Amino acid sequence: MKQLTLLQMAMAAALATGGVGAHAASTLKYCSEGSPAGFDPGQYQAGTDFDASAETVFNRLVEFERGATKVIPSLAEKWDISPDSLSYTFHLRKGVKFHSNESFKPTRDFNADDVVFTFERMLSKEHPFRKVYPTEFPYFTDMGLDNNIAKVEKVDPQTVKFTLKNVDAAFLADLAMSFASIHSAEYANALLKAGKPATINVAPIGTGPFVFKSYQKDAVIRYTGNKEYWNKGDVKIDNLIFTITTDSSVRAQKLKAGECDVAFQPKPADVAVLKSAPNITMLTQPGFNVGYVAYNVKHKPLDNLAVRQALDMAINKKAIIEAVYQGSGQPAVAPMPPTQWSYNKNLKDVAYNTAAAKAQLAKAGFANGFEISLWAMPVQRPYNPNAKLMAEMIQADWAKIGVKANITTYEWGEYLKRAKAGEIDAGMFGWTGDNGDPDNWLGTNLSCEAIGGGNYAQWCDKAFDQLILDAKRTTDVKKRTDIYIKAQEIFKKEMPWSTIAHSTVNVPVSKKVQGFKISPFGLMAFYGVSIK
Repeated sequence: MKQLTLLQMAMAAALATGGVGAHAASTLKYCSEGSPAGFDPGQYQAGTDFDASAETVFNRLVEFERGATKVIPSLAEKWDISPDSLSYTFHLRKGVKFHSNESFKPTRDFNADDVVFTFERMLSKEHPFRKVYPTEFPYFTDMGLDNNIAKVEKVDPQTVKFTLKNVDAAFLADLAMSFASIHSAEYANALLKAGKPATINVAPIGTGPFVFKSYQKDAVIRYTGNKEYWNKGDVKIDNLIFTITTDSSVRAQKLKAGECDVAFQPKPADVAVLKSAPNITMLTQPGFNVGYVAYNVKHKPLDNLAVRQALDMAINKKAIIEAVYQGSGQPAVAPMPPTQWSYNKNLKDVAYNTAAAKAQLAKAGFANGFEISLWAMPVQRPYNPNAKLMAEMIQADWAKIGVKANITTYEWGEYLKRAKAGEIDAGMFGWTGDNGDPDNWLGTNLSCEAIGGGNYAQWCDKAFDQLILDAKRTTDVKKRTDIYIKAQEIFKKEMPWSTIAHSTVNVPVSKKVQGFKISPFGLMAFYGVSIK
């Protein structure tokens, strides 16, 4: 047998261990909190759905700087805004490649046709693709974009122009949000020809940092790093795996055991244990969120303001914050967090008072109480780490004033679907800011236009709604602030929600993980992240 020189043996050993000339594939495993309802970002509003699609597979024209709220270029390299702020012209990045899968191979790069397809599909129910695959786009409509975008035009293959009917101070920030992810028009046409348009929601094709490979419901989602990604430095891992693990304690165990590298926000009870683990780093920052109980004002007796006030007065919020948030929550009195500009710091909660609440119910004609449903989320969210416990505590509080609350829950996607349809009496919800603009709290969750979407209270107050519209139509920050402060006063007076808490966000990561940043919007993004 031919003898190997020392150099040849050393080279062989290096190749076998991933040294000289070899690349050991890197895999990052994320223990997520729930299953996505689908992979077409425009159809959804939950972070669980966006993490699995918008933050992995797709890009937008503009995006938020990683871990921050600043809007930066993405698929659009630059843009021009007309003097009247009604026209936005985007100059598109050249050479951007779409992903491929077993049934689709793109024949061209990203261009203006893809932008026009994405937005026209959301704008018109008569769009050819939407007629064959009817879907709703709740974020797009909740924010009034369906009524305010007059047209989306292809100027040339690398230029797109949006024309608005009214000034929208938040327009650029809106376009950076997950729902505005850009689809491939060529892929959509191929799906139409094949008679399989719904595939757009189960086998996504985008331009993003990770390529979708497979999904096993309630178990695992697999992606690979996009080797053709236009921003090469952002793809630092070869394989990304979402291991769906709904139980917070199990996520903590998997992280400690090295079965996960990053885990969704743990329950407060698990935070101390994870902080003490030698192989884990706990990343922490104040949450840009609010947890609340929504009252369906179209259901009797919740249409009665005095009843809503009594229910709010009967909730021991201090006890809930201590038991549910365990040191990781602050009382919420407004529909947005104190870190949001235009926050009304003069709002106050009515003090917890069971006797006064019972007397108010009697005065409203309900001396013997009544019976309602109280919906509790089936998943843990950043703004509510334990909805089941919170529901049980509120149920007990309301029982003291004669109100029987029947705790109800469904699978997360079904929960949201039924709530949007107005099935709830009272229900637990929450919000993590999406774009740093006040309209994202007040317009998206409380406007008349958001009924059927994020307005789970089904609340439509004309004075409040006019203020929200007025605020969007000026770019003067001081004027907008003054308007939003007035709007929050109306919200507090009319009480469509009982605001509960703002939570602290904790994300535990393995010490092998480098470069992960907490999103102020509660999203989990893995571009720019590497693993040792």
